Amino acid sequence: MLRRAPSILAALALLAAAPVQAAASADPSPYASLAALEARVAAIGFRLTTANAAWCREQQPQFGWIWGDPRLYDAERRPEALAAYGAADRDAPFVAAIAPTGPAALAGMRVGMAVLGIAAAPVPNGRDAHPFARITAIEMQLAALPAAAPLALDVGAAAALPITPVAGCVSDFRVEASEKPGAVADGRMVLVNHGLAQFAADDAELAAAIAHEIAHNILRHRARLDAAGVDRGLGKQFGRSARLFKQTEVEADRLSAWLLAGAGYDPAAAARFWQKFGQRQGRPLFQAGTHPRWRDRVASIEAEVAAIAAARAGGQPLRPPLIDAPPPLE
Repeated sequence: MLRRAPSILAALALLAAAPVQAAASADPSPYASLAALEARVAAIGFRLTTANAAWCREQQPQFGWIWGDPRLYDAERRPEALAAYGAADRDAPFVAAIAPTGPAALAGMRVGMAVLGIAAAPVPNGRDAHPFARITAIEMQLAALPAAAPLALDVGAAAALPITPVAGCVSDFRVEASEKPGAVADGRMVLVNHGLAQFAADDAELAAAIAHEIAHNILRHRARLDAAGVDRGLGKQFGRSARLFKQTEVEADRLSAWLLAGAGYDPAAAARFWQKFGQRQGRPLFQAGTHPRWRDRVASIEAEVAAIAAARAGGQPLRPPLIDAPPPLE
């Protein structure tokens, strides 16, 4: 993957095939393409988490950014990678993407800006040698703060930079330059592989994929599955474990349509995206037991889209049914 390995050409070819709304760059570097996708994900993630904050029992500060770190890149590719973000070659985390209307943008931050300290303390260093350890430590520190409390950032200037986040649903965002067309949510983070973006015709369809992962976090699927004692090994594909995983996938599909609508996207974009994804070339011959068939997931999404349309036609406020009473995993 681009961040830590030299498989640049294959990843670049995939990225080049993905439709993007950002202006095309003359820079052929695959890191520039990765940075462009991070910018889209930062904007979409901020919009989805903050517009739907009222539906989320667990909230965190949302700043409208994605973090970068020189430690993510092999030494020989680091100058090229940092140049794509306009970041200095120094051992400091930096802002890799900024949502145009988010608190980071309003505070005057820019892509590539290094952050040396948070709230009068140095940025945490991370507890291990994993390339993402420092970013993870920063995200967790910020997520634990009051949802809309101001704080100051040390960006190497004469005075600290004040920034006031807004409350949003629990989720931080990352983009990986993986050829695998997938995404994952772990309860607090949403990771999007760039291979998934090729199936999104526009930002609404990319938002559908991201909303699906945010829905997993909102509905606490990882914690609920663990509490239900599912098998996360080879047995995941069979029996009770597969059935419970499939239930969470259906729930995430259903809630994603409401998250899209709540953020001003077309909720029908979710059905379009998953139909395209389900009909992709090279898809597995056998359907994984943990996920519904694409026709079934499109049908369940379309049912939610119809419910949203009915609520709007009746002048009713939008309120996703799953938010108040998710069915038990059993």
